Amino acid sequence: MDFMSLIIWLVVGGIVGWLASLIMKTDAQQGIVLNVVVGVLGGVIGGWLLPRVGLSLGGGMLGFFVTALIGAIVLLAVVNLFRRGRPR
Repeated sequence: MDFMSLIIWLVVGGIVGWLASLIMKTDAQQGIVLNVVVGVLGGVIGGWLLPRVGLSLGGGMLGFFVTALIGAIVLLAVVNLFRRGRPR
């Protein structure tokens, strides 16, 4: 992996994490670093989870973006479940 790929991962991860935090209404609790972490981990979770439930969004940037967004939302729901006792 080269340096530009890493930068793209971080930027896309930040955008995905920010969008997921807006959807899950946790944006006020997170900073930019946590948004990037949630977005990148969301991509990993989505990439692992979606094929196991029989869902394929195809390749390409849009498919990867939506996969990461779904994974980030799942991650935030699980975190909220442990924090508050219910997914928000």
